[in-house]
Amino acid sequence: MTREEKATVIKDLTTQLADSSTIYVADISGLDAGTTSDLRRACFKADIRLAVVKNTLLAKAMEASDKEFGELPETLKGNTSLMFSEVANAPAKLIKNFRKKSDKPLLKGAFVEEAIYIGDENLDALVSIKSKEEMIGEIIGLLQSPAKNVISGLKSGGGKIAGILKTLSER
Repeated sequence: MTREEKATVIKDLTTQLADSSTIYVADISGLDAGTTSDLRRACFKADIRLAVVKNTLLAKAMEASDKEFGELPETLKGNTSLMFSEVANAPAKLIKNFRKKSDKPLLKGAFVEEAIYIGDENLDALVSIKSKEEMIGEIIGLLQSPAKNVISGLKSGGGKIAGILKTLSER
């Protein structure tokens, strides 16, 4: 690979790092061709971009990026694959589900919404992260619940203030 080609790869990686708010660094070494194909297919279905990268080029791209990756560059040893996703917990769910059949991929680290997770032991924490849409849905559900109580209290209380207060206090 020539210097120009390396510079192009670093520039492309830097752009991908800048454009993504969710970046997982994983180790998929040791997977046979069929299992690797299954992993790529699962990534495609989950709208996750999977790319195998050279550690030195990724480290240079991280340095050139505006983002602060903390200890993440220190995990760049051995085989390294990047997983880019719009949904914060999608790669973690995919890794956890895939490991039911195989011992790989291993999570080296993740950069999720400016938070950094290092090590495979953080996989469960990453799976439990809720997306923005899930959080908005929960908040709307919580806000609607008191309104439903008031409306049902109005209906069951017969329209009298004493009946409404009695019904609402029972709940």
